[in-house]
Amino acid sequence: MTTRGDDDPAAGHARTLLRTATRYSGSRCAALCLVSIAATGAGLLLPAVLGRALDLLLAHAPATRWVLCCAGLVLLLGLLDALQTVLTGTVDARTTAWLRRRLTGHVLGVGPRAADRFGSGDLVARLVGNAAEAGTTPAARAALVAALAGPVGGVVALGLIDWWLAAVFLAGAPVLALLLRAVSRDTSESAARYQRAQGRIAAALAEAVEGVRTVRAAGTEGRETARVLRPLPDLSRAGHRMWRVQGRAAARAVAVAPLLQLAVVAVAGVLLTRGRLSVGEVLAASRYAVLATGVGVLVGRLAGLARARAAARRLGEVEAEPATPFGARRLPDGPGRLELRGVTARRGGRAVLDEVDLDVPGGTTLAVVGRSGAGKSLLAALAGRLADPDAGEVLLDGVPLRELTHDDLRGAVGYAFARPALLGGTVEKAIGLGLPSPSPGRIREAARTALADDFVRRLPKEYDTAVADAPRSGGESQRLGLARAFAHGGRLLILDDALSSLDTVTERHITDALFGDGPGTTRLLVAHRGATAACADAVAWLDGGRVRAVGRHEELWRLAEYRAVFGEEGAGSADPGDSDAPPVLDTQGGNGEGHDGMNGRTRPVAPAGEGTAS
Repeated sequence: MTTRGDDDPAAGHARTLLRTATRYSGSRCAALCLVSIAATGAGLLLPAVLGRALDLLLAHAPATRWVLCCAGLVLLLGLLDALQTVLTGTVDARTTAWLRRRLTGHVLGVGPRAADRFGSGDLVARLVGNAAEAGTTPAARAALVAALAGPVGGVVALGLIDWWLAAVFLAGAPVLALLLRAVSRDTSESAARYQRAQGRIAAALAEAVEGVRTVRAAGTEGRETARVLRPLPDLSRAGHRMWRVQGRAAARAVAVAPLLQLAVVAVAGVLLTRGRLSVGEVLAASRYAVLATGVGVLVGRLAGLARARAAARRLGEVEAEPATPFGARRLPDGPGRLELRGVTARRGGRAVLDEVDLDVPGGTTLAVVGRSGAGKSLLAALAGRLADPDAGEVLLDGVPLRELTHDDLRGAVGYAFARPALLGGTVEKAIGLGLPSPSPGRIREAARTALADDFVRRLPKEYDTAVADAPRSGGESQRLGLARAFAHGGRLLILDDALSSLDTVTERHITDALFGDGPGTTRLLVAHRGATAACADAVAWLDGGRVRAVGRHEELWRLAEYRAVFGEEGAGSADPGDSDAPPVLDTQGGNGEGHDGMNGRTRPVAPAGEGTAS
């Protein structure tokens, strides 16, 4: 997408969105424009026909045909108005639906980065409210053409009756033009403020709803309500400003338009006394003066278009966030070897992971442990390319993840999370999410492996039960998420704290099944319990954004600092200065002993208190 050089990217993306949306409903927009212009044309014909009929009636001449023409035009105007209403609603609905589909797909393509930047509540407000407002743009533009045609046609009609009438009206036209320009500018500014305040309220409300149990437990409902509604004064001020802008415009129109109409009628009366106009032409001139000063319609159209453009700009801000690009390389056959080479990832201006090197042989299990904030979940996200590093690269079987096609990458990597989102409608579809053609046998086998089959069979419709109608605990939700990961298969399985809500016995059964899976799957496990880490082939100990050491859990356990990662779990069970403790592997380089482990650049780590490598 291209943008103008003097504009910010969001404005350029907003224009592109609106152009594409207009093309999407191009035939209907064209039909709406034609119907609106036809209605305007009929409205312009009616005063002339009325004036002609009046002149014939005053002259006692036959006027039946002209009266019937007047009736026909009135009926035509009614039909065109109904058709215009239907087309406007259809175009608005189609455009809104297209914008929502486009932006929803883009947000999902951007991934977690979109929610991090805008917040989930604000994103929902943009995709729901702002998309609906922006969706009115094509119809508003088509209607604006007709709204402009009315005044222009009225001035032309006045000129056709007598050029003096047009000259009188045009003398005051600059005042109307300045009025319309001010309305468009001020409405755009206040509408943008209004929509930003709406987004802040939506974001705060989403946070409050997500944490409703915490709010109830703390008894802070009133305080949280006040926090959610804190932007309400800004919303009110912006809304009142919009109404003041339109109110002032309407007041000025009421002051200026009647003066112009009276001036036209006065000149028409003078021309009538001089015999240059008939009574019917005076009537027509008075009606054309009203059409020519149709500022009220224009003010409404311009205000609506300004609000729609402000909403489109908020959608453009989302569209300007680049989606994750994928490469064209296919994944070769391989055991699922995972490599992180010099990986650095920054969040909030600091390096959460700093030059991390890891080598996980295919078919093995690596547990990642560390204190809160050490970067465990970020490392898990980078390993499956839910996020990209700021420096370095991540490889799967020798291929950088950035260079893989979308289908190859997602087919090779399976995920399970601490709080899985169970999408798909039914329990069976939630477990089979992402599979091209999930078989019932595969779904049930995965559920049995995750120890979820028993409680699923107790549901009213078993695997066909709607997820929303399936009462379940946090641990049962995690088991369904694990079942989805097991059903996915692939050569790399990443469990990001996916066992945290399970009881000890259930966790033990699942880890036995998980680690006994055979050499076909590489497993990366974010662990918080020592018992889970002890089941892995090796443990990567994250500390201060770097890999402090890689080794067997029982080897690392001899270090007091490592034991402290697990709290009081055996914190004093080993002597940090025990000379019989086996060496622990440090992955940050050095010239010491080599080791055939998960990272080629290793050396023994000194016990705590005797100086460890950074």
